[in-house]
Amino acid sequence: MEKLKIIFMGTPLFAVPVLEGLIANYDVVMVVCQPDKMKNRKGDVIFSPVKELAIKNNIEVFQPVAIRKEFQKIVDMKPDMIITCAYGQIIPKEILECSKYGCINVHGSLLPELRGGAPIHWAIIRGFKETGITVMSMSKEMDAGDIISQASLKIGENENLDSLYERMSYLGKDLLLDTIPNIVSGSCKYIKQDDSKVTFGYNISKEDEKIDFNNSVLDIHNLIRGLSSIPGAYCYFDDKRMKIYDSVIYSKKLNGSYVNGEVVLIEDSGLVIKCSDGFLLITDIGIEGKKRCKVSEFLNGNKSESLLGKVLK
Repeated sequence: MEKLKIIFMGTPLFAVPVLEGLIANYDVVMVVCQPDKMKNRKGDVIFSPVKELAIKNNIEVFQPVAIRKEFQKIVDMKPDMIITCAYGQIIPKEILECSKYGCINVHGSLLPELRGGAPIHWAIIRGFKETGITVMSMSKEMDAGDIISQASLKIGENENLDSLYERMSYLGKDLLLDTIPNIVSGSCKYIKQDDSKVTFGYNISKEDEKIDFNNSVLDIHNLIRGLSSIPGAYCYFDDKRMKIYDSVIYSKKLNGSYVNGEVVLIEDSGLVIKCSDGFLLITDIGIEGKKRCKVSEFLNGNKSESLLGKVLK
């Protein structure tokens, strides 16, 4: 096969395995990622994972603030193919139409389900048993292009975002590398999405992260694991924000009258909290101003009897 000249567009850790696979098999002539935004405590700029990988492999990095206005440099490269994966900006038609084999996206759901920027989070939050990767031809509308290939995987009953995120990133790499030869040869089929089955997995907002203990145990458990470890689901404990990173649905029978959000029992491994239809054991937390820790460690520094009856809000 010809050594394709590829431009890759992506930013976060999820896109790293995909870029690694392309570097190993093709000629990646440029990497496009979001501008540097974060700084460490010393004030040094923190590069995105994709940018770090590109620099390590001596690949030119382009970081336009607004790709819709700063696209000419990409067009002038005349790539054979453009691959996008969690890039973070809407791609203008000038880029969509500038390459020989088109602009191909690696998306973290089984389209047309969960279009948008946080499909992996929402697959867990909504209690999906299965999700997957879609390789698609990009269009002007977000995640609405034709499906080229898909691969699915099961979501573990208690699997959290970190685990699923990593597994799906490697699935995306493998599926893309299997699909590119078919795109080049013209042997793949382009399947239009069924608009009647479209759902969305938009970027997570602060409101989405807030735990409501009036909800069901299962819904709260799914929210916690779907946001763990970044950004983390949260509630308030003594007027301080407390993130909850891990939980277990509590199966033992408890008698008594409790309000939703109340700490009703303290076990060695965590706090048992009342929800609308049952109880949840929270085992891993991070209270505002303190480091993340196991609840068992937190209990060592606090009088456990003083926690009983407290209400998380």
